[in-house]
Amino acid sequence: MYVEQLYTTCLAQATYYIESEGEAVVIDPLRDTSDYIAKAKERSATIKYILETHFHADFVSGHIDLAKQTGATIVFGPTAKTDFPIHEAKDGEKIKVGKITLEVLHTPGHTPESSCFLLYDEKGVPHSIFTGDTLFVGDVGRPDLLDGVMTKEELAGMMYDSLNNKLKPLPDDLVVYPAHGPGSACGKNIGQETFTTLGEQKKFNYALQDMDKEAFIKVLTDGITPAPAYFFKDATMNKAGYTSFESVVEKGLTALTLKEFENQSENALIIDCRDGSEFEMGFIPRAINVGLDGQFAIWAATVADITQPVVLVCKNGTENEAVTRLARTGFENIVGYLKGGFSTWKKGKRPIDILISVDADEFEMDYKHGSIQVLDVRKESEFKESHVKDAQWLTLQDLEKNVDALNKNIDYYVHCAGGYRSVVASSILKKHGFLRVRNVYGGFSKIKETQIPLVNKRPSKKTVKA
Repeated sequence: MYVEQLYTTCLAQATYYIESEGEAVVIDPLRDTSDYIAKAKERSATIKYILETHFHADFVSGHIDLAKQTGATIVFGPTAKTDFPIHEAKDGEKIKVGKITLEVLHTPGHTPESSCFLLYDEKGVPHSIFTGDTLFVGDVGRPDLLDGVMTKEELAGMMYDSLNNKLKPLPDDLVVYPAHGPGSACGKNIGQETFTTLGEQKKFNYALQDMDKEAFIKVLTDGITPAPAYFFKDATMNKAGYTSFESVVEKGLTALTLKEFENQSENALIIDCRDGSEFEMGFIPRAINVGLDGQFAIWAATVADITQPVVLVCKNGTENEAVTRLARTGFENIVGYLKGGFSTWKKGKRPIDILISVDADEFEMDYKHGSIQVLDVRKESEFKESHVKDAQWLTLQDLEKNVDALNKNIDYYVHCAGGYRSVVASSILKKHGFLRVRNVYGGFSKIKETQIPLVNKRPSKKTVKA
């Protein structure tokens, strides 16, 4: 038996390759399927099944392309309905792969069709469980992605039953392989590890502690931030089908001349994929910066409409990486990239914009002695934990649709936690004609080291018994 986790940090997503006696299974594949095919070829194995734990919302799965390339059967859990051929497995159904067995455990809650796959080794002993978005390290899947179909309270109730009736009775030494790790928006606060044991989760995961269903529903639904808009589009693509990955990449890797780029960019979004430190020194007006050095695919899909035309500005040699990562989150209309990158734009003597950044010490001086507005673009949980006094809070996810509520006549000092998101946010403001924008280097992690007054979350009061 061979089990391998293939983890993609950009998406905070884990996929799995399992093999026995020359037969292989891939669980929750990425849209770019070449790694699975290469691994099977290297190990002289045949991919027999593609198992999907649910209809993914945060990325486009490679199940359709991989099935066409290998002839493997796509398997979903009970109630899954698609526009392409699948095997809709029954709860408790067992799938044989070589000398091992995978049992389908229907665990609705994140979505109605969500299922886990319990792996039995060659001796029939439970070895591990692939939990998808049902169970993470320290968390469980969000129950709010079916608005208008089912309420988050209904799904949370289903999750309670799934956890208590299907997962908690399983052995403590069972290895838990989830679909996501830290940084994913599919949970509220996913832990740092990418796998765990069920025993550890029974001890430390809040969702597996003893509580009644009403209390569980309240805990699970409290503090959920709105899902990015692309989640609902990706889920639809995973159910209905999509353009082949190869076609998306081929189109996206079109090298555009300066003139072609200018013509295309009139009706397209310009995404500059360079590092923020390069971007701020000079960029094409109206471009937004989403650097490849961070969770590029997630943030690009969060701040942009994945259905709109896109043209790219990349560091030479990174074009394929940029297109691939965008395709993973559902971008299908990547028109091409500027051949030669930003240097081509400069050599063509075209207009250039810049972004002014300040370090934490300069920010402190301006905060104390100037008339400025601090704009905090972190997540709600980060802001509530601690923030600069009098800061205005607007998450990066919500920034573009709320720019009209901001004032172009005041100085905005923009920060996040470490500096990545604030450059994205600053570029969005610049795109919308905000000229008085300053990005704060190092973000809140550096601001905390200054004497700038902060508002901190008050510790909860504890009752002390005499």
